[in-house]
Amino acid sequence: MALDFFKNQMLKNAIVESVEILEGDGDFDAIKTIIDNAMRAGAERNIGHEYIEDIEIRYSEMARNTVETPWDVINELTQGGLASGELGVIVAPAGIGKTWILCALGGGAMKKGINVVHYTLELNEAYIGLRYDSVFTGISNQNLKYHMDEVKEDIEKIEGELVVKYFPTKSASVNTISAHLQKMKMMGKPFDMVIVDYADILRDTSNAKEVRHALGSIYDDLRGLAGEFEIPIWTASQANRSALDDDIIEAQKIAESYQKIMTADFVMSLSRKVEDKIGNTGRFHIIKNRFGPDGLTFPAKVNTNTGAVEIYESTSIGGKEQQHKIDNRDNLMKKMLANKYEDMMND
Repeated sequence: MALDFFKNQMLKNAIVESVEILEGDGDFDAIKTIIDNAMRAGAERNIGHEYIEDIEIRYSEMARNTVETPWDVINELTQGGLASGELGVIVAPAGIGKTWILCALGGGAMKKGINVVHYTLELNEAYIGLRYDSVFTGISNQNLKYHMDEVKEDIEKIEGELVVKYFPTKSASVNTISAHLQKMKMMGKPFDMVIVDYADILRDTSNAKEVRHALGSIYDDLRGLAGEFEIPIWTASQANRSALDDDIIEAQKIAESYQKIMTADFVMSLSRKVEDKIGNTGRFHIIKNRFGPDGLTFPAKVNTNTGAVEIYESTSIGGKEQQHKIDNRDNLMKKMLANKYEDMMND
């Protein structure tokens, strides 16, 4: 009874405060935060993990309810993938393939029966859908329209579901995403994993004066959202322009705010130079990993025409093959330039 009384009082106070905000600047995000906090007040009856009594829970398979990535080497590093309440971040410069990586993560989860919500803040919903079509079929994006029957046949085999929702850049906040997820729950539409493409262009609601503080607040809120809905969330972050010239993108190359790394549970960067784009190669570097070792770099195959992304252990056959391509990319570039020069001279 005492808890119920306390909750009622908190809710009454929140309503009064919300009316004042409505009459003032009408900040709906602030109102949602106040009401959500009031609704949670007095509801928590679990005192926490009781160390001695709950030993079985610690060692049960459900201690971390993970969703696997499409890549075995990453699943091994993270002890099964990303779990409920956790935030994973893909770091790369502009134009390298962040959206493709996020689509590969979503597509891999759907193949295992996971229901995914993909929020896009740049590309429209239909275009993101086309990228998933390429991920599932291996057909290049520009040729999908000639293979619609094949696409339909392949996606009908997928066990998980996908909802793609578009919000214009900087128009949506984490609260906007939360409201949409609540709407999906009310409609009985299940979801097990969320992808935000990408967090850097969400709208901050903390009224921070500096960009780095605003971004830090967004990532804090995003991880809080993962905990609130008990789901894993993947997003992407921009690297500095100078990272375009780096073989390996380290933590210091993340744009604007180091708070992103501090907040996230798993951070992985992708480096692809011009030569890599030509040879469909790349390097994934583990910047942060709460669940195992970090500082490791893995050769990869990244084809942004078909959405094919493979990450290899360096000692594997595929890893050695990709590393060989990476090591010889300079020669490839020289050959291509020589061929272009020869074509120009012949013309």
